Amino acid sequence: MAREFQVIIEQDSQGWLIADVPALKGCHTQAKSYDELIERIKEAIELCLEVENDAPVNRFIGIQNVLVEK
Repeated sequence: MAREFQVIIEQDSQGWLIADVPALKGCHTQAKSYDELIERIKEAIELCLEVENDAPVNRFIGIQNVLVEK
């Protein structure tokens, strides 16, 4: 059974790409290239699903910009 997950991808100051799956607690990985990142996050999702079994999956709502004045 195929399942689809939303993945947040960021790039750190050293150029690493970081992928996080908000629906699965602790499910993230990093890589230097986009193709490698996608391959690794798929593996991470599979591992997280094995560990979590039937644990509830969080629902990603969205991203919001918030202005904070200092």
